[in-house]
Amino acid sequence: MKKTLLLTAVLFGSTAVIPAFAAGVLTEKNISLEYAEQLAQKAVEACSAKNYNVAVTVVDRGGVVKVVKRMDNAGPHTLEASRMKAFTALSTKSVTGDVMKNSQENAGAQNLRDIPGFLLLGGGVPVKVDSQTIGAIGIGGAPGGNLDQQCAVDALEATKSLLNAS
Repeated sequence: MKKTLLLTAVLFGSTAVIPAFAAGVLTEKNISLEYAEQLAQKAVEACSAKNYNVAVTVVDRGGVVKVVKRMDNAGPHTLEASRMKAFTALSTKSVTGDVMKNSQENAGAQNLRDIPGFLLLGGGVPVKVDSQTIGAIGIGGAPGGNLDQQCAVDALEATKSLLNAS
């Protein structure tokens, strides 16, 4: 009888600790390498179809680079521009063209340009599942940020079924 009570106390006592510990643990979605590679490839294809030589960077939810692609004849500046656009889109959870516009129109937001790693040009788009931002894509090298951004949007549209499958 004593062994049964002791065993019951140990079993139920230890399960009380597990939920308390689990309450301090987050479960978050993140972009996979497989998806990042497909997204970057679709972006290259979208820009190539319009004769834009670009660089594409895809970052995960923590801003860590997952994939970088630089097309032949893309300028050397496009690598860093695409990374910064992806980082800006991820950090703000917004399309960078909108962030740029808001910073130009709102005196209180003009200092966004001073944040290290931010680039206030169109071409960065967050990757979202439902309302959760799981990464971002940045493109640099088209003859206008709006054109970089359109390639990113086209790539996201072409790969959206892969996000919904998970």
